[in-house]
Amino acid sequence: MTRLRLAACLSLTGRYGRFGRQAANGLMAWQRLAGGEVELEIEDDGSDPDQFAARFPRVAARSDLLLGPYSTQLMREAAGAMSEIGGVLWNHGGSGDDVQALCPGRIVSVLAPTSRYALPFVRTRAEDEEHVPLWVVRGRGRFGRQVAAGAIGQAEHDGLETVEKRAGDGFSFGDTLATWDLFCAGTFKDDVAIVNAARSAARPPRVICSIAAGVREFASEVNRVEGIYGIAQWFPGRAEQPELGPAEDDFVAAYSDVAVARPDYPAVQAAAAAVLATRCAEIAGSLDPDALWEAATGLDTTTLVGGFRIDPSTGAQVKHTTVLLRWRGDALQLAP
Repeated sequence: MTRLRLAACLSLTGRYGRFGRQAANGLMAWQRLAGGEVELEIEDDGSDPDQFAARFPRVAARSDLLLGPYSTQLMREAAGAMSEIGGVLWNHGGSGDDVQALCPGRIVSVLAPTSRYALPFVRTRAEDEEHVPLWVVRGRGRFGRQVAAGAIGQAEHDGLETVEKRAGDGFSFGDTLATWDLFCAGTFKDDVAIVNAARSAARPPRVICSIAAGVREFASEVNRVEGIYGIAQWFPGRAEQPELGPAEDDFVAAYSDVAVARPDYPAVQAAAAAVLATRCAEIAGSLDPDALWEAATGLDTTTLVGGFRIDPSTGAQVKHTTVLLRWRGDALQLAP
């Protein structure tokens, strides 16, 4: 097979820019480790659905292997365009349950779906000797709604009392009980506002978990991050050797050379998608979409981001699980 061209529309600017830039840097780090055997093309979608819709078909036409955008919202746009694009889309940035099942046979998802995001945190609450009400507060959009629904479903399964709220509905934390826990999910901005408001309440929560707390930028936006839990699709330090793609130390070093920073999970997700896409092309010996899909459905493996196995009827991820993190001082660490 000739030299492959891998391409993606990513949010280098706009509301998803902090994450899209990490994904782009992650792909450049992976390309270095791959020895330059794959050409890489990245185009900025500006975090805007209209810009993405205009640019995505053009980028797809120039690619051999096509990666999706960052964010569930933009992945919905991508899924809608796949009927006109004769290829497979490798989804590293959209975890919404609905997105992962939108286009069977044409979208392969790397991430744990949103309905499973909260599982590791809810399980810690269920294992605690003292059960207290868990407030589940969601921000705007379907992402927050799906994550919150998964949290509530798991909490109810584990026998925890829940209180569901939506940011923007005019509620306050003034009517909480003396002891309560908080889980929140929404946009980065939503989560920051919810956590700051909860911390300022007359009776602040005993324990907080925020989806946004899973990235290091959270500490610059929230007062007193100490003890807050976060959720991530990946975090360094688990010392697991992947079956496919670079080892953690090699990737972190390459990423640091590219970005002069340490990677967060958006970078690793994108790199894992590139590893899987090129591996499936190698297995298939072809870029035919059906052959790539067959190769993907036959894989049960691990990459740097974690486990990989998809539902062969939908393409949804069924093996990968999220990671529970916790802030200690100003450092984000794996939760014990």
